[in-house]
Amino acid sequence: MRLRGLLSLPGVPPLLSLGGLLALWQIAAGAIGIEGLPSASSVIASLPGVLFDLESLAEIGASLQRMALGFAIAVATAIPLGLVMGRSRAVAGFFGPLLTLIYPVPKAALMPIIMLWFGVGDFSKVLVIFLGVSLPLIYHSYAGARAVDEKLVWSAMAMGMPARRRVFSIILPSALPEVMLGCRVGIAMALIVMVSSEMIARQSGVGNLLFNSLDMAQYHTVYATILVIGAIGFALDALFERVRRRLTFWGETGEETVAGGG
Repeated sequence: MRLRGLLSLPGVPPLLSLGGLLALWQIAAGAIGIEGLPSASSVIASLPGVLFDLESLAEIGASLQRMALGFAIAVATAIPLGLVMGRSRAVAGFFGPLLTLIYPVPKAALMPIIMLWFGVGDFSKVLVIFLGVSLPLIYHSYAGARAVDEKLVWSAMAMGMPARRRVFSIILPSALPEVMLGCRVGIAMALIVMVSSEMIARQSGVGNLLFNSLDMAQYHTVYATILVIGAIGFALDALFERVRRRLTFWGETGEETVAGGG
């Protein structure tokens, strides 16, 4: 009973799973004994060298800036498009086949083509992040708009409510739980695509830091950087989930585990 009560405390199960993973890592490193797999304890000990190094912090800051910009542009354009597709068969029929064609393509695979068009600067990386985030946002916004109770819309029309007011008073609030779930998936996608694009176009960013450390055989820094990336993703997801629960406390959507690939 005490163990069950302990496991029910907030934050305890994730800490236990993390501790188990680190223990397995430590055991595997000792058993394999190769330079390319340092022990978990030695990697954790090298974390301050990444977190308190000004150059490393600048790289991480540059990555987060690109990620935030690409995500913001995607939110501003993809969510309205998805909502309109969910309410209009003509718009859905026009964009649907194109999105179906693009969706399976790994967005990082587009980076070489985009580099040929726009170079290797921030614009190319932000564009790839935008593309990676837009598709889940469009899909979930479309699903949310399709799930709106038509009786509410018909009742509002019967009472003479203008179309714009119907959007903000009925359609958007009803679709918001699904839209927020799309945003949560989009955050994970943004992080994945951000790192992938920076590993391809190596000028600055956490992906560049990761590959430079690998080139110089600084394996402790490689693994420490991976832990930092994971911690950033965990923190962003946890923060957004708190926001989502406050904004959509009436909805049941959003309990699913975030998963994605870029």
